[in-house]
Amino acid sequence: MKRREFSLAGATALASTVIALPAHAQKQPVEGKDYLDLSNPVAVEVPKGKIEVIEFFWYSCPHCNAFEPKLEAWIKKAPADVVIRRVPVAFRDSFVPQQRLFYTLEAMGKLDEMHGKVFTTIHAERKPLDREDQILAWVGANGLDAAKFKELYNSFAISTKARKATQAQDAFKVQGVPALGIAGRYYTDGTTAGTMDRALQVTDYLIAEARKAR
Repeated sequence: MKRREFSLAGATALASTVIALPAHAQKQPVEGKDYLDLSNPVAVEVPKGKIEVIEFFWYSCPHCNAFEPKLEAWIKKAPADVVIRRVPVAFRDSFVPQQRLFYTLEAMGKLDEMHGKVFTTIHAERKPLDREDQILAWVGANGLDAAKFKELYNSFAISTKARKATQAQDAFKVQGVPALGIAGRYYTDGTTAGTMDRALQVTDYLIAEARKAR
């Protein structure tokens, strides 16, 4: 979803679409067409010798929901020197509760267990999770410690993580989600690459390029 779509309609009014892989999908990616080489590289959060890949996403985005299983399959096959980091975006203030939801689950060690359930709740069960009261009710219904969750959710540490996520989003000039940032230097998404399937192929290529540059 592009930024302009968020301002025109809510996520529940949008349908996820499957686009056929274009004929050029197997060709070597071209800078400026399939991906962008950032003029100002972004600091990475991985040790030396590792390559960082960031997925920028929004829980309420239907395209992010559709992309999730493809990304999970790709992650399982990722090389050992690749570190995948998810970053929830905030194109406007109403996105912040879901940023906090993500980082609170992470802080509680529940992200792996609950990440997919958030998508299922929103997109399959059609239950919104974009306000604190909705999120806290969902947390309790899923057997998590609601008091601990609320304390963390409203903590300075989680506020800082949400703010840094937005800074990363802006540094990569993310215009829509899902999107991918590679090695703090490259950016691609479904619009740039043509499809998210193609974006993953482009990401593989850019990982190899980043490896050569080490």
